[in-house]
Amino acid sequence: MKLSLIANPSAGGGRTGRALEGVQQTLAGLGIEYHVELTRSLVHAEELAAAAAAAGETAVAFGGDGLIGAVAGALRHTDGVLGVLPGGRGNDFARTLGIPLEPNAACEVLASGTIRKIDLGLAGTRTFIGIASCGFDSEANRIANETRVVRGNLVYAYGALRALLSWHPARFEVTVDGDAPRHLTGYTIAAANSKAYGGGMLLAPDASLEDGLLDVVIVGQVPKLRFLRLLPTVFKGTHVRQAAVQVLRAAAVDISADRPFTMFADGDPIAELPVTVRVLPSAIRVIAPR
Repeated sequence: MKLSLIANPSAGGGRTGRALEGVQQTLAGLGIEYHVELTRSLVHAEELAAAAAAAGETAVAFGGDGLIGAVAGALRHTDGVLGVLPGGRGNDFARTLGIPLEPNAACEVLASGTIRKIDLGLAGTRTFIGIASCGFDSEANRIANETRVVRGNLVYAYGALRALLSWHPARFEVTVDGDAPRHLTGYTIAAANSKAYGGGMLLAPDASLEDGLLDVVIVGQVPKLRFLRLLPTVFKGTHVRQAAVQVLRAAAVDISADRPFTMFADGDPIAELPVTVRVLPSAIRVIAPR
């Protein structure tokens, strides 16, 4: 096995760049052949991943979930294999797969793991690995990405608290698998390929990477104080028991709103509403723990 190590040295506030030397030493100690490719952008990462697949190499994404999602998307039309070394702020994809969050420990998975076929999500023309969401989440993600005040995965909680101060309810139209449109007022509409986002928030606790479906999570209207009390329960996934939260399963969902929203997934903006989100069953192969 030969690895193309696609690394974003600035990910995680520079965490990836600082850890890169140690990762290289660990891979060498494991007897794994590799070369390092430093990526300049997500588009560049996609190009590097496609080149790795064409060369018969395993494309290893070393960075945040956005980088992993970009590499995964580039592999979906190939026979390539995705490897994951977490180096971002949230690292939710690695967490969901059971990959150690410490990069050197994650190298062991590359050496001894098993290959699993997993689903991808597709929002418009952009693929994602985790959860695509909009509405309140659009504002929270924007704030989290812009802030330099808070570091690490707490940045997502900070973004949510800041967003709540100026939030006012949105009116959404949601159409699930071509059924009659649902009209509702609330906070967030999400299409989940995976369980977690935002550094361990289990927005869709029963979502599976391998079931060929999206979990569509709808957070309806509640007073702000009640919503604030609801936020901590997302880390355990118990928010789905609340009457204001609905979870549906679908292969595709159409989402629109009464005002402009950017849809975010894997920590990055990927589409503007209105948008159709679909699942791509068994789209890629990934090295996961045994």
